[in-house]
Amino acid sequence: MKRHSEYGWAILRLIPGFAAVSHFVLHHHERMDGRGYPAALRGEEIPMGARVICVIDAFDAMVSDRPYRRGLPVEEALRRLQEAAGTQFDPRVVSLFSAFAGAELAAVAAAAN
Repeated sequence: MKRHSEYGWAILRLIPGFAAVSHFVLHHHERMDGRGYPAALRGEEIPMGARVICVIDAFDAMVSDRPYRRGLPVEEALRRLQEAAGTQFDPRVVSLFSAFAGAELAAVAAAAN
């Protein structure tokens, strides 16, 4: 499982026009405090696109139902993002994501039904 970001990078980098985006996929599990993977990048070393994907991916994982657990309420997922801002997540990305998440998620849920 920990290698999925490397596999995604290996595939995307070969597709014309996706070389830059492939680095976002490769580094979307890095952490602001340097304790992520695969390269233990920290802070501004992490490409901005990867920092955005990291927040969105974590949010999706928290709110989605899994075979072994129910998804969290949106409010709790946003609280957990805020709690980990600065260590796991880029605080600017968390702040921007949180600012519009409620309205956008309501629109997405309405469209899906």
